[in-house]
Amino acid sequence: MAEFDPPAQQRKTRPGKRRGRKSASRGKPRGARPAPAASASTPAEPAARPEPKLAANLAMSAPSPTVSAPPQPVEASRAPWQKSLPFHRQAYAAIDLGTNNCRLLIARPSGDHFMVIDAFSRVVRLGEGLAQSGRLSEAAMDRALGALHICADKLRKRGVHLARSVATEACRRATNGEAFIERVHRETGIRLNIITAEEEARLAVLGCHILLEPGCGPAMIFDIGGGSTEMVLVDTSDAVPRILDWQSVPWGVVSLTESIGAIELTAEARAAAYREMRRRITEGFARFAERVAPAREAADQQGGLRLLGTSGTVTTLASLHLGLPQYDRSAVDGLIVPTASMREISQRLAHISPAERVAVPCIGRERADLVVAGCAILESIFDIWPAERLGIADRGIREGILRSLMAAGGLGDRRAAEAKGAQA
Repeated sequence: MAEFDPPAQQRKTRPGKRRGRKSASRGKPRGARPAPAASASTPAEPAARPEPKLAANLAMSAPSPTVSAPPQPVEASRAPWQKSLPFHRQAYAAIDLGTNNCRLLIARPSGDHFMVIDAFSRVVRLGEGLAQSGRLSEAAMDRALGALHICADKLRKRGVHLARSVATEACRRATNGEAFIERVHRETGIRLNIITAEEEARLAVLGCHILLEPGCGPAMIFDIGGGSTEMVLVDTSDAVPRILDWQSVPWGVVSLTESIGAIELTAEARAAAYREMRRRITEGFARFAERVAPAREAADQQGGLRLLGTSGTVTTLASLHLGLPQYDRSAVDGLIVPTASMREISQRLAHISPAERVAVPCIGRERADLVVAGCAILESIFDIWPAERLGIADRGIREGILRSLMAAGGLGDRRAAEAKGAQA
């Protein structure tokens, strides 16, 4: 399986054979042993971000699962007598280890889309304390490993055909990020690939763009993560959007919250902290805002600005907009909400006390300390791309990975069938 090699200690062998017992392969020719799966780990990106590349270098192509040359997925080794399953019955998997969450999705192709057969998500806060120390803490790594062990079990049980596992901002920034990646492979068999911010943006767009409202002119897609936020300007004239421009800033809900530090329990202190969060995000996206200004004017003249967001922040705030007592993906994914309502909810959450935020449905103790940073990032995005409506996506990197893998797998099957037909 691509990017998944069960640890050696899990491949148990019998301590010995009884004398005279026949081998199951006696009398059969011995074949060469299959080569070990190719490694999928890559060096971590430096903390400093280069200037965004030209749009031509970012255009998305469905048949290729990667950009910036990460290793290609490799089909799992099979014994020579085993036939591969038909394309529509093969299971594909995507793991996204972010700064705040560890997520897994396993699916099978279904027409032009896919059907999810298993999923897993857990808050691990891998980036906790990273802003202060520059390293992943032992407690954070242990939490992430606990979640990844569960993912590894699911990959084995589902007999996954192709898989890709990625790590994002926390591992990009941490000085011990590479060492952690090696530990993950050693203990779970999962080969995590530390992807660039560029690839992260591309996968997020590929995973959620189908939820963009129909329209003309360029549109904006954004992803608020735990350690970074990406804004991507896309041209939607083709079936798969072409990326025109993009920007990633190292401010996500975890990194921004930790950079501000403890906030005094007064209304004045909360307001001042929120203003500082807004300032940092605005400053981080300042050059991008200047670059996309002409596109914003053009889109406004062609029927209005279109905006789509994928993150825990937008799905949580959309739940509050609907008044849901608890989160319901079926009600939120694909929802279109007025940005004015999202601003109002953001302002309210930013100025109430931590205890009051904990009591808000769909937030609770797990998100209460991070949602304010998400609100600050969201309002700053609204300033850069002032659309009247916001599309909500509860999908992103994992879905982008699956679409890339399935496109590559389907293409491989078609080529094999064509080659077989030519030989006949």
